[in-house]
Amino acid sequence: MPTGTDANHEQRPVLFVLDHDRTSLAVLLADLTRRFGKDFIVRGEHSPHDAVIAMRELATADEPVALMLVDDDSSDFLAQAHELYPRAKRVLLVDRDYSSTSPAVQAIALGRADYHLVRPWADDEMMYRAMSEFLSSWMKEQEPNFELFRIVAEEGDSRMLQLRDVLTRFNLPFGFYPLQGEAGRQLLDEAGVDGSRLPVMIRYDGQVTMDPSLPDLARVIGVRVDNDIDTCELAVVGAGPAGLTAAVYAASEGLDTVLLEQAISGGQAGTSPLIRNYPGFPHGINGGDLMERTCEQAWLMGAHIVFSQQVVALERCGEHRVVRLLDGSEVGARAVVIATGIEWRRLGVPSVEALVGHGVFYGAAVGESRAMQDQDVFIVGAGNSAGQAAVHLARHARTVTLLVRRDSLAKSMSSYLVRAIGSTRNIIVRPRTEVVGGGGDGRLEHLMIADGTDDTVEQVPAAALFLMIGAEPHTQWLPDAIARDEQGYLVTGPELRAQPGALWHEARDPFPLETSMPGVFAAGDVRRDSIKRVASAVGEGATAVRLVHEHLRN
Repeated sequence: MPTGTDANHEQRPVLFVLDHDRTSLAVLLADLTRRFGKDFIVRGEHSPHDAVIAMRELATADEPVALMLVDDDSSDFLAQAHELYPRAKRVLLVDRDYSSTSPAVQAIALGRADYHLVRPWADDEMMYRAMSEFLSSWMKEQEPNFELFRIVAEEGDSRMLQLRDVLTRFNLPFGFYPLQGEAGRQLLDEAGVDGSRLPVMIRYDGQVTMDPSLPDLARVIGVRVDNDIDTCELAVVGAGPAGLTAAVYAASEGLDTVLLEQAISGGQAGTSPLIRNYPGFPHGINGGDLMERTCEQAWLMGAHIVFSQQVVALERCGEHRVVRLLDGSEVGARAVVIATGIEWRRLGVPSVEALVGHGVFYGAAVGESRAMQDQDVFIVGAGNSAGQAAVHLARHARTVTLLVRRDSLAKSMSSYLVRAIGSTRNIIVRPRTEVVGGGGDGRLEHLMIADGTDDTVEQVPAAALFLMIGAEPHTQWLPDAIARDEQGYLVTGPELRAQPGALWHEARDPFPLETSMPGVFAAGDVRRDSIKRVASAVGEGATAVRLVHEHLRN
């Protein structure tokens, strides 16, 4: 049996250490037990052979394992342990080595490890902070002990997609209870509702919301949906990375700022399960977490944030730009930043479109991950978003199949994702294939897939289909006075002079990121030739605020 430090563990999760150096192992066991021993069982071995035996015994006894911390000579052990505990976090303990041949580089790029720790660490607190982060990530993926919301709905109710998405983005723990189950019926009886209007959301304090719309949902979770600001210095439209960043910088620099979003903050970035190439997060960061933090930051800086409020028109009225909202209200601003991003392009196959929300989803739909447990899942797309979704869903689904129209992923996806997909056993890549049909009894049960290699069409069982096949800019609401290219992306800066039909009547040249309507700027994916990355959208959001100051001075 592995060496341990607590025999009376009462099903606490195990934190397992494998270190070839007996002295180092003893120090790690003692240090980790001192800090984490109240919540976790800390166990360890110095022999990979003995460690594998210990892990098998833990699995046989149905003991949960949260994390495995192993030195860099133990990759074979990690592979075997991962088969026993696929959801346990894998942490490599490596010596400091910034060469591209470091074991950590390859292991993390290929998905063989989740995190790394560098030794020697400067102080114990550095190690404790990192381990706390790793363990917190594992705990977030478990079923919540406390449910802030309990949702009763029919199995397969398409409205659950929106509820899951919003609650997941805001990191609000919830439980789903089918109407047909005993627990679901009991919850309705206790709440005093008959279930004629579903879904029913029951908050921890007993507040009941039946068949919630997006504004209802926003109110229940405590965010503003009604705008009571008539004028401001800057109106930001869109709460993705670019819009949120613009709100952070504008409010922090003293501009009276209103941020308007037709849904919930985060944009496409908020649906990404893991963004690995965002600076400052070497192990990646959940897109929803990143966007939630940025939204909180904008609010604390003083931005006035309004969700579930669709902008339908923009007009120039003298020195002001008037933003009109769907509810009939309007905001007069001295400057506007448009950061409305892009929307997923539709597949256009009627039998598949009819099942949207019933097993067919546009985007990553990160909130659906748990529902994919032991299912056969398909993804259409060849970009980074599709790759990130595939790697994430592979942790839950039985199989994840990427359907790619091209011959390979190499030209459209970052190399680190291509490597991770290639090393994940339950991800299948099918080049030169496309979805031509689908069906099921009320929800997706099968797909029709055309294989361009041999010109055949086959029917395959499918529990879910995630569509990520390119996007179109959300600019239909803008007036003709704002120039767009043939795809609808906003033309900005010096390119306005060369754009056919674009009018620029100001004596000065347009600022970079400025649209053909002076004082109106574009940032992020909605802008032509923007770099479709979260970091570049953040940069453009900050830059746009700097240019707003220039405009206001003029």
